[in-house]
Amino acid sequence: MKKLLTTLLIVFGVLSGQERTLTLEESLQIGLQNSKQIKISQAALKSSEVKITEVGSQMLPQLRFGASYTRLSDVKPFAVTVPFSPTPITIQETILNNYQLKFSLQQPLFTGFRLSSLKSAAEYNSKAVELEHTKEINEEALRIHQAFWNYYKAQKVLQLVEENLKSLEKHLTDTKNFLENGLVTRNDLLKLEVQYSNTELKRIEAKNAVELARSAFNKSIGLPLNSKSQVSAEEPTATPVTTKFDDLLSEALQAREEIKSLEYKIKAGEENIDATQSGWFPSVFLFGDYYYSRPNQRIMPLEDRFEDTWAVGVGLNWNILDWGETSAKTTQAEQQLIQAETAYQIIKENIELEVYKDYLTTLSEFEKVNVSKKSVEQAEENYRITKDKYNQQLATSTDLIDAEVALLNAQTNLTNALVDLELAKTKLEKSVGRRIY
Repeated sequence: MKKLLTTLLIVFGVLSGQERTLTLEESLQIGLQNSKQIKISQAALKSSEVKITEVGSQMLPQLRFGASYTRLSDVKPFAVTVPFSPTPITIQETILNNYQLKFSLQQPLFTGFRLSSLKSAAEYNSKAVELEHTKEINEEALRIHQAFWNYYKAQKVLQLVEENLKSLEKHLTDTKNFLENGLVTRNDLLKLEVQYSNTELKRIEAKNAVELARSAFNKSIGLPLNSKSQVSAEEPTATPVTTKFDDLLSEALQAREEIKSLEYKIKAGEENIDATQSGWFPSVFLFGDYYYSRPNQRIMPLEDRFEDTWAVGVGLNWNILDWGETSAKTTQAEQQLIQAETAYQIIKENIELEVYKDYLTTLSEFEKVNVSKKSVEQAEENYRITKDKYNQQLATSTDLIDAEVALLNAQTNLTNALVDLELAKTKLEKSVGRRIY
């Protein structure tokens, strides 16, 4: 309840126009709470749970009530003629109105294992749907992770471009002073002004990228497109993957919800085969009927008044010849089981490929981060030396511009590499079956 209240307060703050900064944890909390896909999955889970109740109810006594009224055509009363009697003796008066109330109770005793098999199948299917629901939550969490970190990356790139603009502004001021003192040429100033304009174009593109990333982030957590949301996170750390691929794959094959779900579906398929084969067996049931009729046909002679009677017994139904219906249903159930078993093999192969791909991607992104860090160090040192030389008139404006561009590119590449590594690690966590929310 406390978590839900916190979520509502955060959402209300964002919707009211306040510029609210969200952490990754808060984003996941809001996004999973608002997710339409998860709501669909929850509805499917609820449906599978009540299916168990539906099947189980058929194993319990069934009580039914019926009522009828019948108006009969007028006929002569039933009478007999006896010797030495001047008039016939009426045995039964004509009763034109018939009323009947009936309560019927029926309890299945044996259904050829149909009901027990159907209930077991429903229970297995419900467990499968529950695992699919957990999988959907993890899938939604991954989408939120991606939107969050892409938004974070766009903000960082914009910040780098704006810092570069401030640095260029200072260089322009210094260069104008140099020009007034005759230390540089007009062409040197023009080159810096052109570079400043080019960087302003980059800022426009970076701002647009931020807005696009913000809108994608808003939609991923269920907020209106133009909500004034911000994200905040510590800079991702470049930690290497220390677990071997074989261990990751073994974990995935044991933990992935898709595999567990299909295992339950296979069990449900086996139970469905047993249920369809019940058509080859008889059905035995206990029944009881209570009648409240006017007239009651069991009480002779018939009287125009309500009387009650009852009956109990055991019944048996056996479809001796169904022209192959049971065989056809059994074959269908067997083929559905084959489909589930084949899908089980396919999903294991797909998971193996997915884990391997995510594992290699994570290793690759880690190497990119290391290379990018070295590039930033080299670019910073190159910029420092070039800037000192430029201030001493030992380097041209072209040299300074090249150093500025190289530094900005190196810093941007490092930001991209760090975020891509974070996303790669998150995706690897998900692919081995770990929760990422």
